[in-house]
Amino acid sequence: MMTTLIQVLVSGLAIGGVYALIAMSFSITFTTTKTLNFAQGEFVAVGAFLGVTVLYLLARAGGGEVGFASLPPWASAGLNYPVAALVAGLVLGALGLLLFAVAVRPFAGKAGMNWVMSTIGFGIIVQSLGLAVWGPAPVNVPSPFGDDVIRIAGAGIRPQEILILVVAILLMLGLDRAMRGTRIGKAMRAVAANPQAAALMGINVAAMMLGAYALSSLLAGIGGLLVAPIASASLFLGMGIALKAFSGAIVGGLDNPRGCIAGGFALGLLESGVALWSAEWREIVIFLLIIVVLAVRPNGLFGAQSLDKV
Repeated sequence: MMTTLIQVLVSGLAIGGVYALIAMSFSITFTTTKTLNFAQGEFVAVGAFLGVTVLYLLARAGGGEVGFASLPPWASAGLNYPVAALVAGLVLGALGLLLFAVAVRPFAGKAGMNWVMSTIGFGIIVQSLGLAVWGPAPVNVPSPFGDDVIRIAGAGIRPQEILILVVAILLMLGLDRAMRGTRIGKAMRAVAANPQAAALMGINVAAMMLGAYALSSLLAGIGGLLVAPIASASLFLGMGIALKAFSGAIVGGLDNPRGCIAGGFALGLLESGVALWSAEWREIVIFLLIIVVLAVRPNGLFGAQSLDKV
């Protein structure tokens, strides 16, 4: 019983860490711009493939004969994996800037939710370009700490699960501290609270909104590479992750970053626990619970405002 509990806890926290990271990225754009990036799933998938591409290039530069679809375990060793994560994050951050400029900014302040379709369309374009470059086949990504299972009280835990949890927590703690303790973070929070008042105080509202989309997309790129060694890199990887992360954000409260984090972790633990009981019922139970929570708390467990104000 204890072995099973540890297994469920670690696996749930690991996948919950990814959900929480992406849920927080949804919250960043919503609170700052009152819009959402519905291409976030495609950004997660592209981040994974960009990371794989960097690992492949670094392995080739090291003199090794490697294939893109079958990277050897040493391809992620040393600084290769952190460098790949950094590149994936930065490129996706730049892609987030482009998304805001062409798919969100033109509709800002106008009636309706045209930005919903424009971000979805942007995601379809990104996925199509990814298919043209990398193809539809999934790619196995080696973990930087290998694939040997670690035994804790009889439970088998993969090193990548621990890495995901540690990196996700560090990123979320760092962002939380930056948002509350730095001038840029305070400026972004001021724009989230009242963009008109923030502009009167000399804050560049447009720059803060651009920064929100860049930061949100950066988190998606890193999240994609983190989960790739467990789920394999695929251009269809991100849709399920983004959907569940968004569900966690809604349950926790989309306008509350800490609530989104709590919702993401809770969803990961729930998914892991239900999968142990019945894999077939996992999705049914998760989304039924989400419906029940929203019926009781439409703004989420920790939210203050609802989506109908977007």
